[in-house]
Amino acid sequence: MDQPTRTWASWYTLFVLTIVYAVNIADRFVISTFIEPIKRDLNLSDSSVAFLTGTGLAVFYVAAGIPLGYLADRTNRRNMIAAALTTWTAMTAICGLTQTYWQLLVARVGVGIGEAGGTAPSQSLLADRFPVRWRSVASSIFSVGAAIGVGVGVAAGGWLNDKYGWRHALLVFGLVGLPVALLVRFTLREPARGELDADKGQAHKATIRETLLFIRGQKSAMHILAGATVATFWGWGIFYWLPTFFVRSHHLGLGDAGALLLPMNLYGGGAITLLTAWLVYLNSRTDVRRDTWLVGIVILIATVPGVWMFLTDSLETTRWLLWVFVPLNYLYLGPTFGMLQNLVPSHMRALIAAVLLFVANVANLVIAPQLIGILSDLTAARITDPAESLRYVLLGTAFTGIWAAWHYFAAAKSLRQDFARAGNT
Repeated sequence: MDQPTRTWASWYTLFVLTIVYAVNIADRFVISTFIEPIKRDLNLSDSSVAFLTGTGLAVFYVAAGIPLGYLADRTNRRNMIAAALTTWTAMTAICGLTQTYWQLLVARVGVGIGEAGGTAPSQSLLADRFPVRWRSVASSIFSVGAAIGVGVGVAAGGWLNDKYGWRHALLVFGLVGLPVALLVRFTLREPARGELDADKGQAHKATIRETLLFIRGQKSAMHILAGATVATFWGWGIFYWLPTFFVRSHHLGLGDAGALLLPMNLYGGGAITLLTAWLVYLNSRTDVRRDTWLVGIVILIATVPGVWMFLTDSLETTRWLLWVFVPLNYLYLGPTFGMLQNLVPSHMRALIAAVLLFVANVANLVIAPQLIGILSDLTAARITDPAESLRYVLLGTAFTGIWAAWHYFAAAKSLRQDFARAGNT
């Protein structure tokens, strides 16, 4: 059963889909680097620019996610990924051609609809390339794409903005993704669905209702979904506003802020996700509950520097705290994707990935940008130094890591029974 993990096709598929995920995250995250220049150019408040750069994309991203996840359980996933990638990268390029608030908002909606069709079929396709004990490993390596995407987004985005402006930067980010879509379409093969499972892909095609009812009956899956939602709000909500925080509270330029955050995301985040792949492989040989314990413990550890960095005025101290906080935020991604793929049968995998993306991105792209932006505006009107309002709001956000960790610890209680119920022992 482990033999397929050593085939060239399996690892090549993982490599290409990791690149796709990196492009996905880069195109989604890069615009957060441009909050200050967009706010200045279009004369917006924090809450308005948060709606434009985050919520506008997210509403359609999450709305399209479940139907597209359902479609991915029934159609050719390779072709779907290629089409989605072409859509969101083209719309990212169009964002760079916009001149008004409403034009940019409509283009961002197009980015969101395209991105909604990328990750769920990717996770489902990977689950048919790797057997049960290797799925969290593959998902952890896949998550390196998030580190690459954020790193490139903040660094290249900041540099391009300083040199050419945010519109030219978005045009470049969009055009870079189009060759990757061709790579997916013409070099990947669509594997048989469920071919590495005990039922050899003979399961029926479940409806959305049947899948959601099955997920609801998996207590560990519900806790993992809840934990991932809060963890995404906690970590990625802070990530979203970090470039702006450095501009306002530490008086850095966007290029300098991006250069500071690049190695933490690209090298630190990449190293952590690869280390996670090794750890979850070791866990799979002993007790699968160790994945949930690992995630819960690491989130608790990362909460400490997450709080501390908003209490200090020292840029140097903040930088070292971020070297702990930022990389550790990538650890939960791989185990979360992998465990959820094993908590449902093969014919429900794209949809459960879509459910995860739905709830997590409501937190990441709807609640975090908008709520933090609104609270920052409200706080600014009530303190002597309005520029520091974002610091105080992010300080409060940092404590939500404790809540996320609790859900992962709770998931461990029924994880083994729920794996068995899904036929993935």
